[in-house]
Amino acid sequence: MLVIRSGEAAWRTTLEHLLDRMRTVPAEVDNTVRKIIDQVRVNGDAALFEYTRMFDGFDPAREGLVIGPEAIQRAWSDAPAALKEALKLAARRIEAYHEHQKERSWFVAEGDGSITGQKVTPIDSVGIYIPGGANAFPSTMLMNVIPARIAGVGRIEVVSPTPKGRVNEALLAAAHASGVDRIVRIGGAQAVAALAYGTERVTRVDKVVGPGNIYVAHAKRLLQGVIGIDSFAGPSEILVIADEHADPSVVANDLLSQAEHDAMASAILVTPSEPLLQGVLAAIERALETLPRREVIEKSLDHHGACIVVRDLDEAVEVANVVAPEHLELMVQDAWSYLGGIRNAGAVFLGYHTPEAIGDYVAGPNHTLPTSSTARFSSPLGVYDFTKRTSVVAVSRKALETLGPAAVLLARSEELEAHARSVECRLGKPHP
Repeated sequence: MLVIRSGEAAWRTTLEHLLDRMRTVPAEVDNTVRKIIDQVRVNGDAALFEYTRMFDGFDPAREGLVIGPEAIQRAWSDAPAALKEALKLAARRIEAYHEHQKERSWFVAEGDGSITGQKVTPIDSVGIYIPGGANAFPSTMLMNVIPARIAGVGRIEVVSPTPKGRVNEALLAAAHASGVDRIVRIGGAQAVAALAYGTERVTRVDKVVGPGNIYVAHAKRLLQGVIGIDSFAGPSEILVIADEHADPSVVANDLLSQAEHDAMASAILVTPSEPLLQGVLAAIERALETLPRREVIEKSLDHHGACIVVRDLDEAVEVANVVAPEHLELMVQDAWSYLGGIRNAGAVFLGYHTPEAIGDYVAGPNHTLPTSSTARFSSPLGVYDFTKRTSVVAVSRKALETLGPAAVLLARSEELEAHARSVECRLGKPHP
């Protein structure tokens, strides 16, 4: 792993270079995704099915495009009892947490006779992308579908690839626990394009949410405006701030928990303790001997991992705000006292006993989080991502007489005469 020390010259430049690598979309990815989107937009199912055969080794025309309610119910019935209990526990906690996010319409009556307010409406249709195959995540089904249902979305279309035709039974069980009875067996940039434009067999939606690889994420980025999206999602990230009292083995395991996601994932340790740093590096080497995804982890740590040695914990918090990580662990004494200084993070995990993995599965808050430093301006997925807010205005004659002259004056200051006349004609001032 790269080691950066804040006492060294140009250390901030080194950090920025690391972050730039994490944010960059390779040209070949951009070119490929643009071509896929264009082909699906023009040729519909023909292109969608061809790309599915090409990338997933699965022919939806021959093997079936949709997993229906019977298969989903069967997967639930056949699932081990312990898995069903875990899914039910996670679903209960996710639902309870997200119930607090529900927004309600509101109206305010002013003394002059005007009424203003905001009408909250669920989005009509949403596509939810769930990674499939070997990288299927049942927890992601819960995290994305449950907030959409709480918001009252009219139609939820779940898409998930089935590489080589393989269906992940645990994912189907999670679909049942989420209330989903239909999954469309498509993935990649072609699935996002199909949801955005619609094809003969896939109905277009208003918004697409859910995590995916770099091709999925870039397709969402390029199609924003045609559809709404949740965020500019990239590879998974963790930043751990740890003090000298942290257990090096525990810190190492938390860093490795993100590095095993993807060769492009990022794991960063920030600490003022040189002994802790050395202990963590040694613990990582020991753990790698027995981890099944060692090759993926080593690529992640070599290319996107770092250990940053800082003067003190205040500087560590400053570094965290610059990085704006998806996941931020405060593995320090009195962790709550540092929470107020955190401005940029997708999710914060406080104390020595709060692994990020608890947030992935059962804590309750959503694990679909902003990545690639977008936590500077983005938030976790929530119920509010599945609703729209509409402004409401009602003005009485009395209120128009009070507010109208100012509106006329401002309209003419902007040289918008028709605006001014649209007010004056209601006040009895005729115009041609």
